[in-house]
Order: sequence, then C-alpha cells, then structure tokens
Amino acid sequence: MAASTGTGRQMVMKIFKWLHELKPVLLMVLAQFSFAGVNVFYKLATYDGMSLRVIVAYRFIFATVFLTPLALIFERKNRPKLTWTILFQAFLCGFFGGSLSQNFYFESLVLTSATFATAMANLIPAITFILAASFRLEKMGISTLAGKAKVVGTLMGIGGAMLLTFYKGREIHIWSTHINLMKLVTPHGGHVTASDGTRVLGCIFAMGNCISFSLWLIIQAKMSQKFPCPYSSTALMSFMAALQSVVYAFCFEKDWNQWKLGWNIRLYTAAYAGIIVHGMMITLMIWCVRIKGPLFTTIFYPLMLVFTAFFGSLLLDENLHLGSIIGSTFIVCGLYAVLWGKDAEIKKISQLIPLKSSRENETSKNDNAKNLSSGEEEKIEAREV
Repeated sequence: MAASTGTGRQMVMKIFKWLHELKPVLLMVLAQFSFAGVNVFYKLATYDGMSLRVIVAYRFIFATVFLTPLALIFERKNRPKLTWTILFQAFLCGFFGGSLSQNFYFESLVLTSATFATAMANLIPAITFILAASFRLEKMGISTLAGKAKVVGTLMGIGGAMLLTFYKGREIHIWSTHINLMKLVTPHGGHVTASDGTRVLGCIFAMGNCISFSLWLIIQAKMSQKFPCPYSSTALMSFMAALQSVVYAFCFEKDWNQWKLGWNIRLYTAAYAGIIVHGMMITLMIWCVRIKGPLFTTIFYPLMLVFTAFFGSLLLDENLHLGSIIGSTFIVCGLYAVLWGKDAEIKKISQLIPLKSSRENETSKNDNAKNLSSGEEEKIEAREV
C-alpha cells in the first residue's frame, strides 16, 4: 500500500514538473494566437471606416496606460536613472518599433490580406541579419556552415517574399464555412479592392515594416545594455510611440469622429491591440526570453502565420492561393535556416569562452608560480649575502 502511494506521488510530481517545463511553450502558442487574432480586429476596424493612423495611436495609448503601473510596481527599486541617451534611444525605439512599423504594417494589411502581411513579417530575422552585417555588428562568416545557413535562409526568405508578391496561382479551397465577419460591420470606405497594383504596394509597405522593426531590434539591444528593465523600457517606448502616432494622426485626420470610441468594433480593436497584445502578450514574451532565451521565442513566429491563415479563411472569407502557400513555405524555411545558423554560432561562442577562461587561469597560475619562485630565489640570495 505504501509503495503504491509513493509511486502515485512520483507520477503526480512528474506531471507537475512536465507541466512546468511546458509552460513557456503554451504561453508562446497563446501569444502567437493572440497576435493572429488582432489581424481580424484590424481588418474589421478598417472596414468599419476607422483610420489606420488612429488605430495605431490608440494602440500605444492603451499600451502606455496598461504598462506604466506594472513598471512602477515591479521595477521601482532596481530601475536605473533616466539619462538623455536613454530617452533618445527610447524615442528611436518608439519610432522604428512602434509608430513607423505599425503604420507600414496596417497599410500592407489593408492593401493585401492578413495572411500576406503576416507571412512577410517572418522576414524580420533575415533583414535584421542583413542590417547587422551592414553595420558590422555581426560577421557574415560565409566560410562556416552557420554563416552559409544564414545567407541561404535570407535568400530563401527574399525569394518567398517575391513569390508572395508576383505569383498568385490558383485558389486553394480548404473548407467553405460561408462565415464573413465583415458582413456584420457597416462599410465606410475602409476596404480596398485587391488588385495587382495594390498587392505590389502592399508588399512595399510590408518590407518597410520589416526594415523598421529590424532597426528597432538593433537599437533595443543597445538600449537594454544601459537600461535592463523590460517593463519600464516597453512602457517608455509605448509612451514615445503614442506621442509620435498622435501627432502624425492629427496631421492627417481632421475629422473628430475618427477619434470617437463607442461600444463597437473600434473600441474593441484599440483595447485588444493595446492591452492584450502589446501589454500582456509582450510581457509574457519577455518572461519567456528570460527563461528560455530570445531564440526560443522566435521559433514560434511561423505559428502566427498558420493561425492568421486559419482565421482569414474561416472568419473573413479570405481565399488562399497556391503562390501564398509556396511563398510562405519558403519564408518559414528561410527563417529556420537563419535561426539555426545563429544558434550554431551562439553555441560555438559559448564553447570557446570556457576554453579561453581556462587558458587565462592557467597563465595566471604560471605567472603566480614564477613570481613565487623568483621571490624565494631573492630570499636565498639575501640570506647568503
């Protein structure tokens, strides 16, 4: 009886340990599910006639209101002093990673489809690699297998993006639900009829989003060295992005009706994008980065493409095409090739660091031994004298 009880406890402990190890995976799947869901809200809000610029402004306003109390509560004691350098870096992060990239992304989303815009966003690691190599922040390393994987992955991603843009192919009918949430929203001129011209323009905006977001990743890495507070950093970035987005929106949107939020799809979109996506999900991703590292979180990005394609065809009556499937496959394969190359380089560096430290310890020990022996020789000579 006691043996069976002990075995039962061990099984329960193993299950709890397995669930604890599975927690980062489940959180990342939830985050990508939420990111895909926001595309549906964006489509519905723009179809309702809500301005793209106003959506971006409200997103960062809601995010700032949500994140500021978290930063004040959790990072009150260990927050470094704000300097002009950090504020300038936060301004750049808010511009490239917030207002500019989001406006580009919205334009591409409206001009193409949710699946297309999400697929193009998977180019961000490859473009980040190109920019980092151009700024000499990262070595190409073409002679190594990891360097070749990063270059090949980048080329595959660019090729997939070109397929997405210029090759449509026949329609792929997975299912027919006849569900279209856009029919529940009264159109106010926010919908753009898709054509070859709008598809190319949408691709240009999507590439602008990728380049802008990649620049933010590089600047954010520099900022995190001097200001290692994720809640405060995100709140500061959201505040800067909110200021920039509001000023930008006011320059173009003179109609005050665009800024009115009622109990409708506009309020739901702004609240979901600001609180759920930019607030809660970004916080969960920061936790996953701390536990598993940044490479772990990046691996789950293609899941957003799968969820978005599922939501688009199921809820928005968007048609999948052969070109979209082939191009997305190339982009995802290129993404994993770049990630594999980066992971191989990190492992190689981590293996070299212990060797270097051990060599330094040996040299220091030898130096100490030489100093001791020379000191003893001096003492002997002094005694003889």
